[in-house]
Amino acid sequence: MKFATLEDGSLDGRMIIVSRDLTRCVSAGAIAPNLAEALRNWNAVEARLKAAYDGLNSSDAEDIHAFDPSRCLAPLPRSPQWCDASAFLNHGRLMDQAFNATPIPDFDTVPVMYQGASDDFLGAAVDVSFQTEADGIDFEGEFGVIVGDVPMAVRPDEALRCIRLVVQINDWSLRTIGAREYKTGFGFLQAKPSTAFAPVAITPDELGSDWEAGRVLLNLYVELNGIRFGDANGGEMHYDFGQLIAHAARTRRLTAGTIIGSGTVSNLSRNAGSSCIAERRVIEIIDQGSASTSFMKFGDRVRMEARRSGTDGGGPFGMINQAVVAMAGRA
Repeated sequence: MKFATLEDGSLDGRMIIVSRDLTRCVSAGAIAPNLAEALRNWNAVEARLKAAYDGLNSSDAEDIHAFDPSRCLAPLPRSPQWCDASAFLNHGRLMDQAFNATPIPDFDTVPVMYQGASDDFLGAAVDVSFQTEADGIDFEGEFGVIVGDVPMAVRPDEALRCIRLVVQINDWSLRTIGAREYKTGFGFLQAKPSTAFAPVAITPDELGSDWEAGRVLLNLYVELNGIRFGDANGGEMHYDFGQLIAHAARTRRLTAGTIIGSGTVSNLSRNAGSSCIAERRVIEIIDQGSASTSFMKFGDRVRMEARRSGTDGGGPFGMINQAVVAMAGRA
């Protein structure tokens, strides 16, 4: 199944069901008013949502409309919790070099994760405002999952069964601030603005063979100002989503609607490019002695879309397409 959320003046928006090819949609209001409510009552509404989805795809549903992703909010405009990991070890090790940091102990056996803000997620097509370019504006392409209720101390295999939806993420970062906050050992705050999401959230079965062992086996195509930046594959994720969920739930339960992020998608092969500017800059320093790629400037635009290898588009989540702009009143 595929879902999106439209603005309706409420905090959680109005849920719609989206066709498999992302061209049509129908209202889900008779089943659940919003995606947050659907997730809280998943066992009660799943069958009805599936029937409505099947009807939409077979064109048997009533009141079908064209799907316009530009009108969408984030699938969940807010959530109970947003926890982001660093599950691609190549990226984490490169970032240690970027911050000139001592390698994290047990990095390859214990997931690294921080808790971010979850009260104000961004839609895929909105311009994103920042105070100053001097903060080191950067995008981060990721995958994520949205879970149902997860008990404390869940096992990784059990945790996989708690996954309800898969999402595509742009986890905006401010690198200049991040370099200072990283050294405090107290976690990120100012360095992590509101996170953006592709317009469509999907059930794992929609990925078919591209969902394997709790990983998304798609390339995350990233384009900066119309030029390819990277297309790293999610299959190199060291920790699967079951392990990440179990890590987050080791000492507490997770409520339905909690989002777990993979961290920046990163591949060991340099041919895959990068999913964030900071990683490319570190590679430039390693290979050339200095960084030549600048962080984003006002007016720059980033596009992200998960795709199967060898395809030019039509990914299952739709596209993130965002420009960076100066906050009103700032130059």
